[in-house]
Amino acid sequence: GMPDEQREGLQEELIDIILRVLKRNPQLHYYQGYHDIVVTFLLVVKEQLATALVEKLSTHHLRDFMDPTMDNTKHILNYLMPIIERVNPEVHDYMQQAEVGTVFALSWLITWFGHVLSDFRHVVRLYDFFLACHPLMPIYFAAVIVLYRQDEVLDCECDMAMVHHLLSQIPQDLPYETLISRAGDLFVQFPPSELAREAASHEHMASSTFKDFDLASTQQRPDSVLRRRRRQKQAALENSASNSVVARPSATRRFVRLAVMGLTVALGAAALAVVNTALEWAPKLDLFP
Repeated sequence: GMPDEQREGLQEELIDIILRVLKRNPQLHYYQGYHDIVVTFLLVVKEQLATALVEKLSTHHLRDFMDPTMDNTKHILNYLMPIIERVNPEVHDYMQQAEVGTVFALSWLITWFGHVLSDFRHVVRLYDFFLACHPLMPIYFAAVIVLYRQDEVLDCECDMAMVHHLLSQIPQDLPYETLISRAGDLFVQFPPSELAREAASHEHMASSTFKDFDLASTQQRPDSVLRRRRRQKQAALENSASNSVVARPSATRRFVRLAVMGLTVALGAAALAVVNTALEWAPKLDLFP
């Protein structure tokens, strides 16, 4: 396996980057899946460059995911069905009839597929594509994956659970270059501005699923944990007779580290694959124990 200090080194760098970006941009909020994106950059470029890239992305491409609520993320997911409808009305109607919603594409969108694809090269290729494109391109790519699997979808029993299960199991042998150019074509053919009204009118959401996700991610955000921590400290200071006890930054830092480590969502499959092969980590290793 990989030496502990090397593993811890990567964890430390990952958490450093996240904290630095959040601290410099108080308007940004951590969300479940953000570390999948950060670790992808960290594994490709070193910490300093990764920090710069992640900060730029967090204030641009990923901005909507970093709001305190999921409203804008849901809004982006609402573009999925109108794209599918333009290309294949039959698949669109079938999905509507099954009431499957778009939650199956949530983790694809918010991790740029880093959480669901097991071949790191494909993830890096997609990141390359998304970085060069409009921030909504990942939802076009998601639509293209569904359309690529249209026969499977139409063969599936018209039932919410069945269709959701089918769609959330992403095939690992996708023809990436073909799908990438197809997504680019669809973007040109049906630009977001043309779909905006439909996206706004379609509330396709299985809202209960979102409530659970929303709740889970809110409770786990290091910034909300930190805020709670700060309030507790404040109260403790006011209660204590001597106000000379000032919290050491290292204690706060350790706390945040625990908050990040405590995430229920483990690293994406691709990052783990890299970690297991290139860095020769023990296959059972989970970066967030």
